[in-house]
Amino acid sequence: MSDIKKTNLHKRNKHQSRYDFKLLLKKCPELANFVVENKYGDETIDFFNAEAVKALNKALLMHYYNVEFWDIPAGYLCPPIPGRADYLHHMADLLAGSNFGKIPQGSKIKCLDVGVGANCVYPVIGTNEYGWSFIGSDIDPVALESAKRIIAATPNLSENVEIRKQEKPTETFFGIIGKEEFIDLAICNPPFHSSMEEATEGNLRKLSNLKKKKVTKAELNFGGTNNELWTEGGEKQFIIKMIKQSTQFSKSCCWFSTLVSKQSNLKYIYDALEEAKVGEYKTIDMGTGNKSSRIVAWTFLTVKEEKEWAEKRWLE
Repeated sequence: MSDIKKTNLHKRNKHQSRYDFKLLLKKCPELANFVVENKYGDETIDFFNAEAVKALNKALLMHYYNVEFWDIPAGYLCPPIPGRADYLHHMADLLAGSNFGKIPQGSKIKCLDVGVGANCVYPVIGTNEYGWSFIGSDIDPVALESAKRIIAATPNLSENVEIRKQEKPTETFFGIIGKEEFIDLAICNPPFHSSMEEATEGNLRKLSNLKKKKVTKAELNFGGTNNELWTEGGEKQFIIKMIKQSTQFSKSCCWFSTLVSKQSNLKYIYDALEEAKVGEYKTIDMGTGNKSSRIVAWTFLTVKEEKEWAEKRWLE
């Protein structure tokens, strides 16, 4: 059944088909503890089991993205790999639009992952797919140490990924981007909810919909700490603050971007972009699994400045 396509994924996404558990088990034998047959006789895992999801992620990252070690501390966010890969593929297309239609590749392309998390997934995928180098920032020391362990275990990552602690939780870029430093792309998966209570309620709603029955006990199958799941003002305020703070680095970064989960937040985000007087902004729709999402990307550069940036930094 591995030839069934997930047509809503990006055309370069390696996860177009159903998971091939025979291949995954060769790379990660421990996944066998969680593989079961569904009612159609297909191999799968219990996606409500946090340990099973974690084992699947480890197998996917080892098989498709060549990591030699991957693990996260208990309770930390375990993101769906296909969706994270989709974000980066769409961003590669975005950079190509500034580079005469050609995707810029290699370690000279520097990406900033705002909130890299304990899982370090974006740097893992981006270095493997496009050879990009990464800076991963976070405020959580436990997450940063976890990301460092993942990086240290794989030579390609240790050569191309740097982890930096954000000492000021109210700042997004200041204290991370150096004075004379240039970033080609900033990416972010912002905290979604405005409180832990809202995060719990949202998870119960999601599980109730998936199980088609009322669920009253929170089971975070993909995990997530407070910093990862919620922030004061929720996603909307986080992104508006991110946009305002990006103005300080208007000529230091070619493209800024963030995931936006709630479509209702777009109006406020567009207003913030207009107020910040960005040169251009784009909304890129994504659809992964049972959930639709989108990326909002913006630049302060003019079209001429984008081309000059590409010629100076990206062209071989």
